[in-house]
Amino acid sequence: MSRRITRTLVAASVVAGLGCASACAGGDEKDKKAGRTSATGQSADGPKGGDGAGAAEDKDKDRAKAPGKDSSVAPDADEPLTRAQLKKAALTTGDVKGYKVEGAGSADLQGASSPARPAKCQPVADMFLFTTDPVSRTSLSRGVTAKDETDASVTTLALLSYGSGEADDVLAGLRKATGECTAYQYVGYKYSGVKELADPKLGDESVAFRLVASIEGAEVPAAYTVVRDGSTLVAFSSMNMLDADEVEVPAELVEAQLAKLKKTTA
Repeated sequence: MSRRITRTLVAASVVAGLGCASACAGGDEKDKKAGRTSATGQSADGPKGGDGAGAAEDKDKDRAKAPGKDSSVAPDADEPLTRAQLKKAALTTGDVKGYKVEGAGSADLQGASSPARPAKCQPVADMFLFTTDPVSRTSLSRGVTAKDETDASVTTLALLSYGSGEADDVLAGLRKATGECTAYQYVGYKYSGVKELADPKLGDESVAFRLVASIEGAEVPAAYTVVRDGSTLVAFSSMNMLDADEVEVPAELVEAQLAKLKKTTA
């Protein structure tokens, strides 16, 4: 099987899995969460009729209209970045030589969380959808592929914006989970081989881990790198069906994204 075909299969499997996970995470569990509020004061699933992004953008517009507010002034380190700022900070094609960046499709759905079994794996399970507890104030994701078609990897990046202290809590929970969790079930799919990797020592703090997702009959090895920069999380997942032992998040992508985020918000 050629690497080009395999990369297509990886992408199809991931999209199918993410789409189902987002849909399956609704229903009874979403109803249970309707009354639970996050630190933002919103329900865990965001405002009715949307994913929270629209409301965040409306707030951004209101903030921009406030008298005396200079939009050119860099935000406070603990102030959540707006969706407009995240869009400006996200990697685009041309930022990293040899890579193409596109909208992430279903990966941008960020479905509501659903219970993972065992519960100690919840932070790892949620990160598959770039969902967290506490929930991000606003977010976006992008799909990244190597222009070299012999590279079978499919990478997704997400920028997640939080209030003061919230990003710290997410990283602490994820670090604990990767140290304790080895396998779990989530919205009908099985995940195994969860393994904490060496801390990449990036940003203010960081976590890295691997796992193998069983999606639509395919075994998809995946590597994750999650970095906190102030109140923003930069999360990467990279999947590869050919090189299971070698799957990793490209360091050049992480470094470029962190540099662009710093430059954009400085």
